[in-house]
Amino acid sequence: MRVTPVALAVFLFFMILIAVYVFATGDVRSLIWAVPAAVMLILIPVALNYMSQKQYASLVPVYEAEARTTRVREINLNMLGETVRVKGVVERVYFQFLNRPQYLVADRTGEISVKMFTSPAEDVQKGDVVEVLGMVVKRYLLSGDAVINCVSIRKVEKVQRS
Repeated sequence: MRVTPVALAVFLFFMILIAVYVFATGDVRSLIWAVPAAVMLILIPVALNYMSQKQYASLVPVYEAEARTTRVREINLNMLGETVRVKGVVERVYFQFLNRPQYLVADRTGEISVKMFTSPAEDVQKGDVVEVLGMVVKRYLLSGDAVINCVSIRKVEKVQRS
C-alpha cells in the first residue's frame, strides 16, 4: 500500500488550510471535524489501493492458468478479451506517482502499452526484464490500438543499465 504524492499533497494542503483557519479565527472546536476529515483524504486512497491490490492478487492464479505466451507483434484487436503472457524489457514507465502505472514493454518483435490500475507488488523500473499477465483491450473505449490491461507484472531478471 502506497500513498501517492498527489494524495499526500492534498492532505498537506488541507492541513495547512485548517491550521491557518484556526490561527486566524481561534475556533479550536473546528478541529473536531476538520482533522478527521483531512485524515480521510489519506485513508480512503490507501484503502482503495489495498482493495484493488487484493483483487488483482486473487486474479493472478486464474490468469496464469489461462494465459497464452504471446509475442508483442502477435497482439492485435482480434485478440480482444484474451489473456496473454508477455515477456519483455520495460522501455518507459508512466503515472507511477498516481498508483496507476503504465509501462511500455518491448520484446524483439515490437512494443506494447501495458496499463495497470493499481500499484504492482514489485517496484518495476525502466530497463527491468518483466513478465506481464493481462488481458488484451482497446486503448480507448470506442477506438484505439490493442494494449494489455495488466493483472501482474513481475521482474524476471535485471538488465545492465549504462
